[in-house]
Amino acid sequence: MVEETNTYSIACYRVKMKTILYLAVVFTLALSANAGGADKDLDWWEKTIFYQIYPRSFKDSNGDGIGDLNGITSSLEYLKEMGVGATWLSPIFKSPMYDFGYDISDFYEIQEEYGTMEDFEKLMAKAKKLDIKIVLDFVPNHTSNESVWFQEALRGHEKYYNYFIWEDGVVDSNGKMHPPNNWVSVFRKSAWEYREEVGKYYLHQFVIGQPDLNFRNPDVVEEMKNVIRFWLDKGVAGFRVDAIAHLFEVDKKDFGGKYPDEPLTGYTNDPDNYDYTDHIYTKDLDETFDMVYQWREVFDEFKEKDGLSRVMMTEAYSSPQLTMRYFGEGDRQGAQMPFNFVLISDVSGSSTAAEIKYALDKFITFKPIDKLSNWVAGNHDNNRVASRFSPELVDGINMILLLMPGIAVTYMGEEIGMVDGYVSWEDTVDPSGCNTDDPINYWVSSRDPERTPFQWNSKKNAGFSTADKTWLPVADGYEYLNVEAQRNAKRSHLNVYKDLSKLRTKKAFRQGRYESVAFNEGVFAFRRWHDKDNYIVIINFRNENYTIDLHYFENVKNKVEVVLSSIQSPKSAKDVLEPSKLRILGSEALVLKVN
Repeated sequence: MVEETNTYSIACYRVKMKTILYLAVVFTLALSANAGGADKDLDWWEKTIFYQIYPRSFKDSNGDGIGDLNGITSSLEYLKEMGVGATWLSPIFKSPMYDFGYDISDFYEIQEEYGTMEDFEKLMAKAKKLDIKIVLDFVPNHTSNESVWFQEALRGHEKYYNYFIWEDGVVDSNGKMHPPNNWVSVFRKSAWEYREEVGKYYLHQFVIGQPDLNFRNPDVVEEMKNVIRFWLDKGVAGFRVDAIAHLFEVDKKDFGGKYPDEPLTGYTNDPDNYDYTDHIYTKDLDETFDMVYQWREVFDEFKEKDGLSRVMMTEAYSSPQLTMRYFGEGDRQGAQMPFNFVLISDVSGSSTAAEIKYALDKFITFKPIDKLSNWVAGNHDNNRVASRFSPELVDGINMILLLMPGIAVTYMGEEIGMVDGYVSWEDTVDPSGCNTDDPINYWVSSRDPERTPFQWNSKKNAGFSTADKTWLPVADGYEYLNVEAQRNAKRSHLNVYKDLSKLRTKKAFRQGRYESVAFNEGVFAFRRWHDKDNYIVIINFRNENYTIDLHYFENVKNKVEVVLSSIQSPKSAKDVLEPSKLRILGSEALVLKVN
């Protein structure tokens, strides 16, 4: 009996182990296959490159030192030249410009510095002719304190008063008024500002000039849906949603009628620092995700009319688990592209190949199996790729951006390897830098360096403007680091980018499978394949040479052929290499085809 029981137990164990192994294999294959998506008809947003334009810095058409809509319109052919199919414009709406467009005073009007509604319509018409989709920046969390809504609130208009979040101050034993609680602005100091007109404080999670909207008010919800409908009616193909994680604060009714203090993090002793508190009452609340799903329903209203999908991108520097919720829950659809910031937040030029692999694989691992990844290497809020990694790694990062499975998002200038520009304390205008009140270390917080004017050529102001003074100074070195110089060079970052753009249209990259490996401290590689097409992408994140064996990857039996190489690489297209002892030079990046 004991023997029979043992035999039965062993048999069960073997069956269970076979089942577990079988499920593991199926799961792995499913993940691998889905990483590039099964063979299917892809929607426009699933196969294009999104190119972010910061309008103030892209192209000035009237010589006032500020980029504008007509400048963008005149430069759309450049996007087409790169293989870009959609451009996301940072805010172009009417604004006093305390935060350069992210403090919107009228969501239905164009900022005068950028042009007129007629100029916008000309931009839309030319973009349509060139088959370039236009995506706008939607800033729902807050408005401007110069908006009609806020001004009416100060005058006692009940409807608009309820558009915002107000709270009584706290009076100490000496009769001095203090903010309602310890909530801190993203841009430092208290998130509350007192207004004598109403005798209360209003909440601003960002600058003082950006009062938060009250999304617990149904009127606000409907107003912002109407903003979306207004611009979708004008033909825009979607929105990037700014600062979405901050949309809701806790309901003070759940805390005795007072907004509670947030717990301290222990990271800093500076109460003006945003990291002083843990933002459990002001960020990533459940209601935020529901609002995203409601907006998606508005987007889909328009798709039902004309068949064109409107895309939603969400900006949230949150955990993977929270980020994935933006995709949707159950039958409810959310954003098609919850931005994946791992190339910004998780790694840098000092990261090892293993850390790079871990970061890149993370989003693919957490995302729903039927959704696409997306890749964002830079934007207007973070140091440029060439400054954060190194100028030598620009091509390698662009290979990751454009050849990994999913959707690519490029910040203007990363295709030519622009670097952060020097902006003196006197020229600094970004509130993140100005609010430090520190003329020595302001540059650590300032976002101005990554926003300097686009570098078109070696002429005055890098061809950005004919003005004697531009809104931010042009970065040093533009005389040789510019579009015109790189167009005419035999090997340049721009030409590598254009070749990558063409390469990513192949099925191996658009629909193929994916696997990756860290060969050693410096060399990260990934393979993309579809049917018999088999490619290996290699990036060396260290400035030292390595020899690697590509037989780690399956089906590498013969020689490999160079398809693309970084500009400093001595290897050229069509060079045939031995995979078993492949010499990779410091900071070199390669795209190889397996024969």
